[in-house]
Amino acid sequence: MSDSTAELVLDQPAEALDDSAKRRQIIEGARTVFMARGFDAASMGDIAKAAGVSKGTLYVYFKSKEELFGAIVEQECYTHAEGAFLLDENNHDVEAALTRVGEEFIGFLCTPQKAATVRIVIAIAERMPEIGKTFYETGPANGIRRLASYLKAQVKAGILTVEDCDVAAAQFLETCQATLFKPVLFNFGPPPSPERVAYVIGIAVRAFLAAYRVK
Repeated sequence: MSDSTAELVLDQPAEALDDSAKRRQIIEGARTVFMARGFDAASMGDIAKAAGVSKGTLYVYFKSKEELFGAIVEQECYTHAEGAFLLDENNHDVEAALTRVGEEFIGFLCTPQKAATVRIVIAIAERMPEIGKTFYETGPANGIRRLASYLKAQVKAGILTVEDCDVAAAQFLETCQATLFKPVLFNFGPPPSPERVAYVIGIAVRAFLAAYRVK
């Protein structure tokens, strides 16, 4: 740890550091319970036990199971967006950029943990629309928005010609999922191999560029 980093850490109240660590501890315990039992079968008592805290402590941080699951969804989606959809608008190698986005997007989406989260969200979204809204806003909508912003920069630079960058971004991400995500989502098959992911993403990128690259 550098001296400047140490100073920043020391400048933070001990209570704030403890709260952050405890919150992460609770979220990780809850994630384990939700993934193993689903949303409805999980109880706050189960979560407290898995997290190694008392129920009283659990309720200090999260008022309900719904709030806790929403925090997990938001954290997962935000972490993913900061990685896969961190795009440099000055990078005009669209083929390379889309390939990286597609492969990282599918690699994340097709993990058993992520697929399990999506199943839970789908199962409870009708009666708990706020959780569905949180998932969509921090997940799919955020990814589409970030990719669309990159595409708009490429249109401005004369690399692409796209009528509607939001639609084009959404279409690209949907094409990346073809034959890859739904088998995992419905437990039809295991996560695809890296070779299969590269093959499908390659097709998606070529189709996108054939439609939108300036001739």
